[in-house]
Amino acid sequence: MKTTAGPALVDAVAADVDRLCTAEPDVREDLPDSVHRMRVATRRLRSVLKSYRRVLRRKPVAEITDELRWLAGLLGVARDAEVRAERFASLLGDTGVPFDEETVPLGEKSAPRRDFGERLVADERRFYAGAHRAVVDAFDSRRYHTLVARMHGLISNAPLRSAQADQPAEKVFAAVLRHDFRELRRLVREEPGLSADERVEHLHEIRKAAKRLRYSAEAATTVLGEPAAELGKRAKRLQGVLGDHRDAVEALQTLRTHAADADESGYQRLCDAEEAAAAKALEEYPDAIEFLRHRALG
Repeated sequence: MKTTAGPALVDAVAADVDRLCTAEPDVREDLPDSVHRMRVATRRLRSVLKSYRRVLRRKPVAEITDELRWLAGLLGVARDAEVRAERFASLLGDTGVPFDEETVPLGEKSAPRRDFGERLVADERRFYAGAHRAVVDAFDSRRYHTLVARMHGLISNAPLRSAQADQPAEKVFAAVLRHDFRELRRLVREEPGLSADERVEHLHEIRKAAKRLRYSAEAATTVLGEPAAELGKRAKRLQGVLGDHRDAVEALQTLRTHAADADESGYQRLCDAEEAAAAKALEEYPDAIEFLRHRALG
């Protein structure tokens, strides 16, 4: 274990850069879950750089985080379409909306629900295919190659601030975790007084804060040991609960867009299923935030 914050952070960043770069070949081949893994690696690195920003010089890190935001955005478009396609395909089975039975009115004609289900899933899969091509095209761009070079520069020539980088790693990393913990707890405490519409977006902010705490805690595990690992696990659980909620909310928004353009009862049944999925996810929320009643590192 490193004794000062600078080398310890470089080690954590190196692991994140490796995760990101090694995911690229799998994304090019469109292997299962590859876009998701690279998106997570991109967001993780950006989050760690933000949480530990006082250890690093501002300008070079800001340039990298801006480009990581660009890359995460491209990956996110593809991943979100992939998730929606998977959810809709699953829901069409789970809700009992058949692919080959009954008919629904379409103007003066009738069409099988099979057309409805296949079109819904196929649209998302086509959208994913286009978004995936955009990601692969980006891999071949000068912009991406420059980003990769800058990421490796974080390891080989880290832009450290000596005032923080030379401090004991335990002190600096623990301070970061306490900061991220307090930010998450503040957001959770603000949630009960919000309206229903405000709450949906606020829960998304809580999820992002939980994710930030998770990543900063995981980056600190080598330095702080089991307390950081346990904190990361609890933050990950909260992130997962609210991630399930967010997936249902976003899928519901997509379905409602389709419903505005079609008179098909199957849409409403899927909307009902997503509303139920969102509610079910929040059943775990009270238990998932329980750890915030205690101190950050035990």
